[in-house]
Amino acid sequence: MRLRFLLKPGWLALTAVVMLFAIACFAVLAPWQFSRHAERQTTNDAVTASTTATPAPLAEFTEPPAEWRSVTATGTYLTDDEVVARLRTVLGEPAFEVLTPLRLADGSVALINRGYVRPDQGDVPRYAEPPSGEVTVTARYRPDERDPRSREILPGRDGHLQVYAVDSRAVATATDLTIRPGYLALTDEAPGVLAPLPLPVLEAGPFLGYALQWITFGVMTLLAWLYFTWREARPGGALTRQSSPTQRRSVALQIAEEEARERAAAAQ
Repeated sequence: MRLRFLLKPGWLALTAVVMLFAIACFAVLAPWQFSRHAERQTTNDAVTASTTATPAPLAEFTEPPAEWRSVTATGTYLTDDEVVARLRTVLGEPAFEVLTPLRLADGSVALINRGYVRPDQGDVPRYAEPPSGEVTVTARYRPDERDPRSREILPGRDGHLQVYAVDSRAVATATDLTIRPGYLALTDEAPGVLAPLPLPVLEAGPFLGYALQWITFGVMTLLAWLYFTWREARPGGALTRQSSPTQRRSVALQIAEEEARERAAAAQ
């Protein structure tokens, strides 16, 4: 039976590898890249909406706003409870981010990210304090970050406590304040802003192309397996030739005949 080669251990192993790779392409790798593309598109849409929409008062939101939503908040900076986020990277260079709580008119507290400063020989440089008295700031809402290593809050040499993530919960722990979830990143020209954090680059990224590549790889692998299966199933397939004693004897006979001809030529 010509299809008996499909039951050979080597062919079964090859088939298993091909099928596992194709399943990984179609069920894991391509969907993963499609999801990353969707996330990037969602972020791009949110950033675009933030830059074009009219800022809404933070007090109007009973739930945290959508990420990058432009909001306004009125309150008083709590300068004594200012915290610095360390080990940050902004525009490809190291930075510290300055986090100052803002007590709102209703008594609640929001965490304000005033922007970043560049290290001075590894330390936090001197920077401008926020204005005193009541201010109204315009900012973009961001959800809390999380330090995956849960590192302890450190006292900095400049007198400010230092955290490893822009996280309202960490700042609340450091200052004994009750702070609303998330933080507000100040926009340019907002009262108290230092160097404002840049918006993410609005580009689709390579994720859609990667997803299509993984689908292509999966299809090509299956087609290659089908082609070689069809080739081996035909009469005279490579596996059939290799496993045929008749074929092996004929090759040996051809070699013997060639040697005999060479000896006869040498004898003449």
